[in-house]
Amino acid sequence: MAAAQGGSDVSSSEKVDFLNLQNGSDIRGVAVAGVEGEPVNLTEPATEAIAAAFAAWLLNKKEADGLRRLRISVGHDSRISAHKLQNAVTHGITAAGHDILQFGLASTPAMFNSTLTEDERNHLPVDGAIMITASHLPYNRNGLKFFTSDGGLNKADIKDILERASEIYEESAHGKQREQEDASRGVVNSVDYMSIYASDLVQAVRKSAGGKEKPLEGLHIVVDAGNGAGGFFVDKVLKPLGAVTTGSQFLEPDGLFPNHIPNPEDKTAMNAITEAVLDNKADLGIIFDTDVDRSAAVDSSGHELNRNGLIALMAAIVLEEHPGTTVVTDSVTSDGLTVFIENKLGGKHHRFKRGYKNVIDEAIRQNSIGEESHLAMETSGHGALKENHWLDDGAYLMVKLLNKLAAARTLDSSIGSKVLTDLVEGLVEAAVTVEIRLKIDQNHADLKGGSFRDYGEAVLRHLENAIDKDPNLHKAPKNYEGVRVSGHGGWFLLRLSLHDPVLPLNIEAPSKDDAIKLGLAVLAAVSEFSALDVTALNKFVQQGT
Repeated sequence: MAAAQGGSDVSSSEKVDFLNLQNGSDIRGVAVAGVEGEPVNLTEPATEAIAAAFAAWLLNKKEADGLRRLRISVGHDSRISAHKLQNAVTHGITAAGHDILQFGLASTPAMFNSTLTEDERNHLPVDGAIMITASHLPYNRNGLKFFTSDGGLNKADIKDILERASEIYEESAHGKQREQEDASRGVVNSVDYMSIYASDLVQAVRKSAGGKEKPLEGLHIVVDAGNGAGGFFVDKVLKPLGAVTTGSQFLEPDGLFPNHIPNPEDKTAMNAITEAVLDNKADLGIIFDTDVDRSAAVDSSGHELNRNGLIALMAAIVLEEHPGTTVVTDSVTSDGLTVFIENKLGGKHHRFKRGYKNVIDEAIRQNSIGEESHLAMETSGHGALKENHWLDDGAYLMVKLLNKLAAARTLDSSIGSKVLTDLVEGLVEAAVTVEIRLKIDQNHADLKGGSFRDYGEAVLRHLENAIDKDPNLHKAPKNYEGVRVSGHGGWFLLRLSLHDPVLPLNIEAPSKDDAIKLGLAVLAAVSEFSALDVTALNKFVQQGT
């Protein structure tokens, strides 16, 4: 296999540790040189091999013979390495004899949608889709996400693809891989898919307002796209619905992200959209992450609707439509959210593990065993609905809010975002929320040559035993990740990171003093583990002295 047109960072004979590029159900790597200690490992030749491997995996999954010609779509966010990787993907797919639809700047959810859209004129649906993105990671990183009509791939699928890619790459380096003859090479077509995708969102809002053409007329909504791929939401969704959008910011794609990290969990990012709402006297603010699979909102008073607040809002909307349904969330959601979902809304709260794919897969599993679930959400802003094929789509989440607004305004045109804020009335938010990361030194003698995972598990077992001896602390009766404990009016969760030698500690409490008491309980239990860096936890508990 030849390198992508336009040149590669390295020759295809250079060694690549493909399995090291796996990050759960995604592929992530360094695509741009220049950051010390971060050599480029997601090269163009490697990306070509991964793309060809995805096509081979797809043929195998569809149980098609090798003669079948696939159609695969590729899109990207605003990263500066996007175009060279898109070229590499295109070359890898077409050289293997399959066709490519290039969407250009796109959102991750739109890429999945392209496997479902029936549109023969635009060569849709596709057999599979590839999104080039690394979400909110720094500018030098990039990655790949893959979709079929069944949704995103799982960890085992990614491992399979990377193992295939390694073989293809090795064959290429030794001249064994032959490209297709020109007559059988794949064809490349450019498609403006984001307009098709956005049109579907517009129709959804109009439908909720009884077919009204401009149901958001008179509403002032500002969008912060963080210089990612979410700028389309202003011109292609909000304006056709009649909304005023002046004051929207950072809509232009810029892969250096000069204004703030495009991340709804980031305080600077949330402050930026809050200020935009207040400065423009807007009714609502919407913020997206880089590739638009996460989002958050701000009401007209500047109240943030993110993390537990956004889950509560979505739960209120979904439980109106599906009374009694189960809401599946990640492990760090608050006790206040449980009380709100179960006591105020009459639903069920199933707190599971971190990782948006874990949460979505658990919701699907709940349905498969007869436990009705219509919403899966992570505090990071990933949210998926059963009605939307369990796709974590930040734009679709915001459309659910707009549907609520549009429907309310058909009855009273003076209604603003208060209709949304009223839905979360009664949600008790903790006064103190903190996450402290306790790193494991993998070179420490205390590990005795073992893995950081084994060491971390030992820390958690020891903490669990210590808690049993403290009458002020109570382990959560149902818990699927780490050690979760209630006490002193709040709670803490210590868990082992999915990928890194880190034990993140989340604490929520009604006061700083109560949070410090919880922190001290953890510190006392883990202090004998000398490979664990408790500097940050020490600093936190000393604030009370």
